[in-house]
Amino acid sequence: MAILFIVDLVDGKVKKGSFEVASYASKLAANTGTEAVGLALGTANDSDLADLGSYGTTKIYHASNNAFNSFDAGVYAQAVKDAADKIGAHTVIFSMGLTGKAVAPRVAVKMNAGIVSGAVALPDTSNGFVVKKGAFSGKAFALVSINTENKVVSVTPNAYGATKGSGTATVEAIDLIPAASRITVKEVKRQQGDVAPLPEAELVVSAGRGMKGPENWGIIEDLAASLGATTACSRPVADVGWRPHHEHVGQTGVAIRPNLYIAVGISGAIQHLAGVNQSKTIVVINKDPEAPFFKAADYGVVGDLFEVVPKLTEAIKKFKAQQ
Repeated sequence: MAILFIVDLVDGKVKKGSFEVASYASKLAANTGTEAVGLALGTANDSDLADLGSYGTTKIYHASNNAFNSFDAGVYAQAVKDAADKIGAHTVIFSMGLTGKAVAPRVAVKMNAGIVSGAVALPDTSNGFVVKKGAFSGKAFALVSINTENKVVSVTPNAYGATKGSGTATVEAIDLIPAASRITVKEVKRQQGDVAPLPEAELVVSAGRGMKGPENWGIIEDLAASLGATTACSRPVADVGWRPHHEHVGQTGVAIRPNLYIAVGISGAIQHLAGVNQSKTIVVINKDPEAPFFKAADYGVVGDLFEVVPKLTEAIKKFKAQQ
């Protein structure tokens, strides 16, 4: 009765969130006296999949059918359900990225399973199966008990962390017949660049209307580049077209949980805070000392961003050069 976790792939590469769910599932398996195994759908290098063994798992099932290379939530959900049946898994773990958000609920329906989305800690299995998750836009936590035999859990990215040890996993082919798709994928466009996509980013530099215009965004990009961070923005900035909508973070945009979130020229409206307030460390730079964001910040700088940000970038570059 294994615990099955889902390996997220993009262009055949294992996504960062997969290491976190491998660690999560492996620890849960250890706590419950079973084993954690992974499932990868689509083209991937078996040696990359085997590396997941250093995160505690013993085996990865690989369904390499090319039909899985184009994401279709319905097809993926049926494949996961079929794999769980074949393996004898009653618990399925996802990373709550885009794939997990779309597929996990469908899998729960197909398995007649209870589901918790957005877990932030390992389930308490001392008396049942109780999962801690964020609630009220991160302002509180909820403890949710799953009482069904089958269980589906999606883990909030960066909430649990990946614990790397040693070892490799056995990669075993599994024959899963892709279900008939109800959609046609005509084109896939991916965000360019070497930085992590926002849902997975550990470092994020974000800016708002205080930038006064898109022509000033160079200092934000410089700061982000000095840190190796991903750039983001507030909703008004995306709405007026200063920045692309995929950079919009907040309740109505992308909800993130980076280790470091630097907010520049953002006042801190409730809707924005709801999507970023689970960041582990928040730094706010704003010339208005009454900006609401300062109440949520771990560190705050009251000053003109056009003076503060370049100096901060320069200091970071100097510090890194000395390392």
